[in-house]
Amino acid sequence: MASWRGFGLRSWRYGVDTESRVEEALERDSWSPARWRAWQEERLALVLQRAAVRVPYYRRQWEERRRRGDRSSVERLENWPILDKERVREVPASFVADDCDVRRMYAEHTSGTTGKPLDLWWSRDTVRAWFSLFEARIRRWNGVSRHDRWAILGGQLVVPVDRKRRPFWVWNAGLHQLYMSSYHLSPQNAPAYFEGMRRHGVTYAIGYASSLFALAQAALERGLRPPPLKVVISNAEPLYESQRLLIERAFGCPVRDTYGMAEIVAAASECGAGNLHLWPEAGIVEVLLDDSAEPAGEEQSGRLICTGLLNADMPLVRYEVGDRGRVAAAGGSCSCGRTLPVMGSIEGRADDVVMTPDGRRVGRLDPVFKAELRIREAQIVQESLTAIRVNVVPAAGFGPGDVREIVRGIQQRLGSSVAVAVETVDAIPRTAAGKVRAVVCRIPPDSGTGLTSPRHG
Repeated sequence: MASWRGFGLRSWRYGVDTESRVEEALERDSWSPARWRAWQEERLALVLQRAAVRVPYYRRQWEERRRRGDRSSVERLENWPILDKERVREVPASFVADDCDVRRMYAEHTSGTTGKPLDLWWSRDTVRAWFSLFEARIRRWNGVSRHDRWAILGGQLVVPVDRKRRPFWVWNAGLHQLYMSSYHLSPQNAPAYFEGMRRHGVTYAIGYASSLFALAQAALERGLRPPPLKVVISNAEPLYESQRLLIERAFGCPVRDTYGMAEIVAAASECGAGNLHLWPEAGIVEVLLDDSAEPAGEEQSGRLICTGLLNADMPLVRYEVGDRGRVAAAGGSCSCGRTLPVMGSIEGRADDVVMTPDGRRVGRLDPVFKAELRIREAQIVQESLTAIRVNVVPAAGFGPGDVREIVRGIQQRLGSSVAVAVETVDAIPRTAAGKVRAVVCRIPPDSGTGLTSPRHG
C-alpha cells in the first residue's frame, strides 16, 4: 500500500519535463539580484491580480474596500493586509481561485506544530514546480537525486505506535523511500533502524532534527556503526549547532539544513559553505517588528510575513507563517558561488520565543545545551516572566554539575532574576506531527505583563 501511494505521488511530482525544470532552477542559482528582482515583480503582479479578481476571499475584501472609497492599488504588496493562519484554517476553500476545481487538485493537509488541521490545494503544475526546486536545491546541491534510495524520519504513522519489535518502517518503492517512524526512536531500537537503512541500501537521509539527533546520540553511546551516507538533511524543525555536530560525528557526513512549510510561501536550503539560501521562486519574505506592522531594520529579527509565488491557484498574500527570523543584508556574496539571497537566521516559531522581565524576546536558546552536557533531549518551558522550567531527558552520568550549567546558561541570557527549575523526564512530548517543540512559552497574550504576544501584535 505504501508503494502504491508512492507511485501515485510520483506521477503528481515528476513528469517528462522534470529534468529541464531542475536544470533551469540550477541555472537561476547564479542570477543577479537585479534579474531576480525583475522576475519576482512580474510574478507578483500576476499573483496579486489573480488573487484580487478570481479568489473569493480576496475579491470580497477588495470589493468592500472599494465600496468604502478605498482606491489603493492591488498591485502594491503593502496595500494588502497581513493574513493570519487561523483565517485560512477557518475558510480554506475561499482561498482557491474560482476557475479551479479542488477535486482535480492535489490536497495537502498539515497540522504543523499546533495540531490544528490546515487544508491546502495545489495544481499539478504547482506540485511539479515545487518538487523540481526540491530536487535541484536540496538533492542536487548535495550530490544525490530522487533516483537514489533514501530514508526519511517523519511524522507519518507508518507502523502502530504500540509496536515493540522491528520493523519500525515501511518501504515505498514508488519514491525509493524508506519511511521510518519518529515515534519509536530509542537507544534500544537504534540498531534496528541502522539495520533497516543498511538492508534497503539508502544513500542519504532526511528527517526532523530531533529524530536525527536521537538516532545519532544512540549510535555514539552504544558504539553502533550507521550505514555510509552521502548527506543528512534536516527539515521541519530548527537545527541547533550542538545537534549538527553530533549528527555529523555519528554519521560521518555533512548535515544540511532546510526551511519550508506546506503552504510553500517561502523556502531555503543550506549550501556547502553553511549559508541558508532563499528560493526566490517560492515567495517574497518580509520581516516585520514583533509588535507592529512596521518593517524590521536591516539584519534585525522579526516575524516572517510571506507571499507565495508558486501557487497562483491558492495564493496566500502577506501570510504570517508563525516563525521569526532575519534576512541577511543584500549585496553579500557566498563562497559557494551562488547568488541566491541568504536567510540570516530562522529563530523558530514566533509564539515559542521566551520573554524577559525587561521586555526582550529571546530566541535560539540552544547554545545553553552544550555538547558536554550529559543529556539526550531538553525543552524550555516559560511558566511566567520570572519562572523557567527545563525538562531534561538525562543521559548516563547526568548530575548536579549539568543542572548548574543549564541554570547558569539560562540566567546568562534571560537575567539572574529569572528562576530556573530543571526537571528530569523520561521523554519530551511530541506534537501531533511527531515534532519536538524546543521552547514553549505559556505566557498568554495581553496577560497584564506589559508585553504584547508576537502572534497577536
